[in-house]
Amino acid sequence: MAVAMASGSTSLGLCANLRAFEKQPFSKGGLSKGFFGLYPVRRLCISPSKRLSSSVTTIILKASSATAVEDGSYQDTDSIPTPKVIIDQDSDPDATVVEITFGDRLGALLDTMNALKNLGLNVVKANVFLDSSGKHNKFAITKANTGRKIDDPELLEAIRLTIINNLLEYHPESSAQLAMGAAFGVVPPNQQVDVDIATHINVYDDGPDRSLLYVETADRPGLLVDLVTIITDINITVQSGEFDTEGLLAKAKFHVSYRDKAIIKPLQQVLANSLRYFLRRPSTEEASF
Repeated sequence: MAVAMASGSTSLGLCANLRAFEKQPFSKGGLSKGFFGLYPVRRLCISPSKRLSSSVTTIILKASSATAVEDGSYQDTDSIPTPKVIIDQDSDPDATVVEITFGDRLGALLDTMNALKNLGLNVVKANVFLDSSGKHNKFAITKANTGRKIDDPELLEAIRLTIINNLLEYHPESSAQLAMGAAFGVVPPNQQVDVDIATHINVYDDGPDRSLLYVETADRPGLLVDLVTIITDINITVQSGEFDTEGLLAKAKFHVSYRDKAIIKPLQQVLANSLRYFLRRPSTEEASF
């Protein structure tokens, strides 16, 4: 399986070796106060270590081969679609919904489902539908030990990275369309996203009891965990949300509140400024702030 073995392949430790790939720091130290008001955030590491620590989720990413396909095929002359991975915490009260789209190139994704099971998850429902954007594979997943939806942001990020890793392995043509293709794919992206230009942060009122936070920025490993940590470090609660990976970009929508109420305008500004600070261009000097 892609998440279990890295023999004869490239595997890198995210905490130690991906800084050159990310070209920006991870979130500040410390644990968040909770995601969806429940569990603290732990630092996600992708590591070549063979032994799994009880406190760290470990995924081993490996470089793709140009011949591997997961129930699908492609032609080099085809126009390569933009791969999309959606982690949806809103649409189903009892399960986390994952949606994967890559034009019409995806098959049944049995290897991806098995990889998710290796993370201690159950795929309780799966379906496929077609529209003008391509073939959409949707899974409803729960934690195997509780039967409940996933509420740990580290595990949600592990799910996202596992899916992207399988895309890179079985559909290597996606490499040039994904941020992680630079480190783990056969072909790096043709362009780099300017973080300053790509980053958009907006906070909207969403009723008396919550607000809607929208973040769009350049994708990188660990981003979901970092966003949740930044939000909860200023005592804002993340109630639910959706995290989308669309090619080189990441788009997050979080329902947030402060003491069970919508966020007032001054705190909205504090939240937006905090996110911009940590998503800024990495070359920015600390002394300039």
